Amino acid sequence: MEVTEAMTTNESFFFRDNKPFDLLKDYVLPQLLDSKAASKKIRIWCAAASTGQEPYSIAIILKEMEAKLSGWNIEIVGTDIAQKVLDKAKTGLFSQFEVQRGLPIQMLIKYFNQVGEMWQISEEIRNMVSYRKFNLLDPYTMLGTFDIIFCRNVLIYFDQQTKMEVLERMRKLLPDNGTLFLGAAETVLGITDKFKPVQGQRGLYSTADASAEVIDRLRA
Repeated sequence: MEVTEAMTTNESFFFRDNKPFDLLKDYVLPQLLDSKAASKKIRIWCAAASTGQEPYSIAIILKEMEAKLSGWNIEIVGTDIAQKVLDKAKTGLFSQFEVQRGLPIQMLIKYFNQVGEMWQISEEIRNMVSYRKFNLLDPYTMLGTFDIIFCRNVLIYFDQQTKMEVLERMRKLLPDNGTLFLGAAETVLGITDKFKPVQGQRGLYSTADASAEVIDRLRA
């Protein structure tokens, strides 16, 4: 299956669906702070990052947790097949309509500056995210490894075989206790056995090899 820019809608908004970001803040990151205390390194990949609202939402969460993350090296990588949306994401410039979609007013005041009729996210938050053009069907070797992957509302555009290939490639980038976020309407069930849903946490998946301790913490 060939994936083209025309297949994607570039639909995105800040803190989309809320639940995944609550799970990230309340369950996934605290677990990683314990398990990676020695290396103090975390890498997060936002596949199909579009115009940047998802990776910037993650960056804001991390900024809000900065007291706990002092001394940590955290990298957020956003990728997309469309260069034009990546170019927009890098500027961090959003319209009034875009910042009103999902972004709490206190976050707008705290992390954005008004530029004419637009709003620009602070340079500090922009610098927390790196962007690169990437097709999910290309080789993944250039991406490196990650602790967390967001691939939300992407698989719906793929046929069953392509979904399996993408998910199994992503599994190879994660450690045994890695986590995957999918969209609310997406699932790994019947597609691959490399991931399993975290009970009670819709959209959150652990690797099939995750320890019982990690799974218990994710579904607490």
